[in-house]
Amino acid sequence: MSLVIRRISIKQFRKFREPLIIEGLSDGLNVIIEPNETGKSTLLEALRAAFFVRYNTRNQLAQSFAPHGEAVAPEIEVGFDIADASWSVRKHFLRSPSVEVTGPQGKAEGEDAEALLSALLGSIRDTSRGGDISTYGALGLLWVAQTEALSVSAPSQLVRDSVASTLEAEVGSIMGGAAYRRVRERIEAQFENYWTPTGQKRGRQAEARERVEAAETEAADAASRLAALEQSFANLDAARARLKIIERELGDETDAQARKDLVAALDVARAAAQILATRRAEHEAAQGALKALEDLQRRHEEATEARNRTALALAAARERRATLSDSLAAAKLKAAEARSALEAARSQRQDARTALAAGEEAARQARRRAAVAAARQRHAELGDLEQAQRDAKALAATLIAAEQIAALEANDRAVAEAQAIATAGATHITLSGIPAGVTIDGEPMPLGERKLTRAVRIGFGDAELLVSPPLAAASAEELLATAERRRQALLDELGVDDITAARARNDAARDAAGELRTLAARIAALTPVDDLLELASGPDALKLFVNGLGDDPGEPASDLPDLSALHRDMDAADTMLHRAEGAQDSAIEALRLIEEEDAPLSTAEAGALSDLANAAALVEAIEARTEWSSLVDDLVLARERAAGASVKLEEATRDASAHDVGAITRRIETIDARIRTTVEARAKLETDIARLEGTIETEGGLGLADRAAAAEEEAQEARAAFQRVSEEADTLKLLRDLLEQARTETSAKFVGPVAKRAKRHIERLLPGCELSFSEDMALDSVMRAGVDENCANLSRGTQEQLAVLTRIAFADMLLEQGRPVSLILDDPLVYSDDARLDLMIDILTEAAERMQVILLTCRDRAFRHLGGNRIALVR
Repeated sequence: MSLVIRRISIKQFRKFREPLIIEGLSDGLNVIIEPNETGKSTLLEALRAAFFVRYNTRNQLAQSFAPHGEAVAPEIEVGFDIADASWSVRKHFLRSPSVEVTGPQGKAEGEDAEALLSALLGSIRDTSRGGDISTYGALGLLWVAQTEALSVSAPSQLVRDSVASTLEAEVGSIMGGAAYRRVRERIEAQFENYWTPTGQKRGRQAEARERVEAAETEAADAASRLAALEQSFANLDAARARLKIIERELGDETDAQARKDLVAALDVARAAAQILATRRAEHEAAQGALKALEDLQRRHEEATEARNRTALALAAARERRATLSDSLAAAKLKAAEARSALEAARSQRQDARTALAAGEEAARQARRRAAVAAARQRHAELGDLEQAQRDAKALAATLIAAEQIAALEANDRAVAEAQAIATAGATHITLSGIPAGVTIDGEPMPLGERKLTRAVRIGFGDAELLVSPPLAAASAEELLATAERRRQALLDELGVDDITAARARNDAARDAAGELRTLAARIAALTPVDDLLELASGPDALKLFVNGLGDDPGEPASDLPDLSALHRDMDAADTMLHRAEGAQDSAIEALRLIEEEDAPLSTAEAGALSDLANAAALVEAIEARTEWSSLVDDLVLARERAAGASVKLEEATRDASAHDVGAITRRIETIDARIRTTVEARAKLETDIARLEGTIETEGGLGLADRAAAAEEEAQEARAAFQRVSEEADTLKLLRDLLEQARTETSAKFVGPVAKRAKRHIERLLPGCELSFSEDMALDSVMRAGVDENCANLSRGTQEQLAVLTRIAFADMLLEQGRPVSLILDDPLVYSDDARLDLMIDILTEAAERMQVILLTCRDRAFRHLGGNRIALVR
């Protein structure tokens, strides 16, 4: 069945601040052609709001209904027919929201009215903020706003369900329809109790797993505590047995007697160790005295040998230095002469530089005086140019504006036109012959033609002739006088005699303006930057500089020095200086070489002299010591004493080795440690026995065996429950996967009937094509001449045309099911060429025979030939 909109009333809705009423909509094709910004798209939004937007919502979409900047209540009222029954809906939004639906059964308001609308139109409640057309049902697909049909898209789930129910009889399956969705929803509800959307365990599975884990933990804890109690009994028996052994060991006297014998042996060992320390000290003293005497003898021998060796080295160094003394003296003399020559060259070069600087300064002063004179000359020329510039500016300022020239020309034309009118309306009289006795207004009348613009009296002797020109002549004369006064007033204002003089003055002013640019260029060329005078560019800088000079013309230029000769003298002085520097460098280098050769010899001589003095002083110091005189006898006596001390040390070492203090002490410490460890072990065992007895007394009365058995039983039940839940979850998952697989297979069966119905429309646009639809019933691709083309790759115009045609196909299928259907297109087919536009218009015209079609467009030229019911947006 078709939905037919009959009447639309809009008030305070977006741009429609004033009421808009549209009536006379017909069952078939309705065309609304209006320019942009007249509210066609707003009209479609108002229809959607009336049918699908809840009256009491205050979401973003509803807020946009109110006109910008106004706090009002948008109101929409629509009258429509469904199945030959008349209905109407009226909605108020935002302020005092309300809804009222009137139909064959009466009136409904509020939520009842919204439920009734949803049932009539097959829509569901929209909970989005900006409006979701997928909740509008079939009309969400068929009421197409601007740009919504620019690409081929899938119908909403509501439309797919309706189409699926229509096609179920053809495909012989309920998969994908409403019945399938009910079954699937039940399975999904159960599935969510066991699994997450990503296939992870949750809900009952997680609870069963947690129960198993808790029961197993409790059973393990009870078993552990029972095992610990049993272990405590065993540990208590072992500790009591160990305590008896330790007490028996502590009653044995063997270790005490052994310790007593070791203490006695320790006293003997300490005495032997004392004797050994004494003998070791005596041996070290004897060895130290012997070593001191032998060291003194050795140092005397080394000092004597060093004295003899350094004496020979000193003699050799002095001999080599003597051979270089003459060459060193000659090199020092040559270096002194070169230094004197260099000083003379530097003095001469300084004199040449001073003379050159004085000459350059004199030349610079001469150039400055010349520049000053040139600046004075330019200053004088600048005055003439600036005077000419002022005169040119004054003349250029007399330029008469183009508007004023146009006004003068208009006044001239007005005077000429008034003159022509006055001449055409005046009375002309001509006097010829003998004028004697003829007067005009009492005055003799001269011969010739005369123009009369007012009444005059002409006398002929005693007779008098009254001549009156037409009344229009007087007004023409006044018009002429007015035009002449206006022209003269403007000429007086501009200070010219006539328009020719004004044009001549303008020509002179334009020439003066051109001359100004020439004068400005000449002044700029006359006042350049002068670095010598430190003068900036511009006339102000030149005038300021010249005014600062005063009237003194400056001293006349004297004879200038010969700068070339001064430069030659400077170059000669530089050459002489460079040669003197080279000669000095050569003398210094020769002196440095000789000094480098003499330096090691001088160093060797000084070192040998120092070493000789040190060695001689050391020999004298050693020979001056008191023990030197008896050194040979003292050495023999010291060797004998050292030998005796070594014999006594060896004897004391043998005695001390028989009684080792360290070994005896370690044995005593071992016995003491064993006794101490045994006492500590007894104390620890007594503590452990008391602890184990307390634990057994506490844990023995808690019934741990019964608790362990109960916990194990609970764990087994939890495992069994977890096994059952896991099997249920796996069964649900398998059933869900099988349903999805069956739905996928069945969806392919729906595609065939959908493609068949759509092809009869698309075949006219694309002859010989094969259609391919996706699972969600969206046109996916078109095959032409064996080439498969994805719809997204087609031109925008073809996509838009296919989108409209598939919507018509779905509308036909919904009509078969008896759903309320109408087609509204806002600015359709904007990318269509002329041929396809005509074809699409034919298809829409045919569709209008089955359902109401409303076209909203601003393209008068494209749709002016279209038949149907023409509607105007009349407010």
